[in-house]
Amino acid sequence: MDEGGVLLDDGHLVDSLGAPIPLPSPSRSSPRSQGSENGERFSRKVFVGGLPPDIDEEEITASFRRFGPLVVDWPHKAESKSYFPPKGYAFLLFQDESSVQQLIDACIQDDDKLYLCVSSPTIKDKPVQIRPWRLSDADFVLDASLPLDPRKTVFVGGVPRPLKAVELAMIMDRLYGGVCYAGIDTDPELKYPKGAGRVAFSNQQSYIAAISARFVQLQHGDIDKRVEVKPYVLDDQMCDECQGARCGGKFAPFFCANVTCLQYYCEHCWQTIHSRPGREFHKPLVKEGADRPRTVPFRSPWRWHREPGWCLTNK
Repeated sequence: MDEGGVLLDDGHLVDSLGAPIPLPSPSRSSPRSQGSENGERFSRKVFVGGLPPDIDEEEITASFRRFGPLVVDWPHKAESKSYFPPKGYAFLLFQDESSVQQLIDACIQDDDKLYLCVSSPTIKDKPVQIRPWRLSDADFVLDASLPLDPRKTVFVGGVPRPLKAVELAMIMDRLYGGVCYAGIDTDPELKYPKGAGRVAFSNQQSYIAAISARFVQLQHGDIDKRVEVKPYVLDDQMCDECQGARCGGKFAPFFCANVTCLQYYCEHCWQTIHSRPGREFHKPLVKEGADRPRTVPFRSPWRWHREPGWCLTNK
């Protein structure tokens, strides 16, 4: 199937008109972002860039209050204790999703970008860029005839927040081929991109090529960024060696991303397999918060220590 679709939270695939598209037996563990709910179309979090350098939080709030109740935020705002956005951009956190649509309707469009004039004490009517996030842009199915296999899925860290799932899918498909799905990770409350994504491949060759590269240059429009690619690590897989026989039926905590393995292991089987010559320096990945795979610090071939500070945080 050539045309794409949108994968909803309930597991149904719909086309651009909202009509259902059959998706053959997707895995229960298929990685998906949250789709639109209750008729919502946009995240309540909106990026605004190119602000006047002398505009403060109160003046930004006053400029956008006409669209509805909101809070103004920017990275590390609480720690900096500053009233001015340090890099000329901020986020508008609206109370109601309908406010975002009103803001969009008031904007001027130029080259697919939205602008609204904002004034500061020294600058009058400066056009600033308004960048809303459409919820349907968080998921894209490139080939709905293929089931989503989480074991042929990669985690992409450091994804630029403007990048849509369809753009991530096309970039990765151009580089490695075989892409059937791409998703952008969004936070559960505001459904705004967190700076990471997932890409599912239809074949093992493309999957191995992607994880072997480790880093990839995402180039699309104004975006040009080097990002990290890792296997998408699941937390509900049985050990591929013993099928739970040597670990009391518990899920396997370790995944080996080395192309000679690409398997899940319980602690006992990890120690057994990786005591063999050539495998003793493989490092296990574990799934830590926000679906981000994390390499376990190497201590010895026989024991892995859980330590604080493993989880990667959003920057």
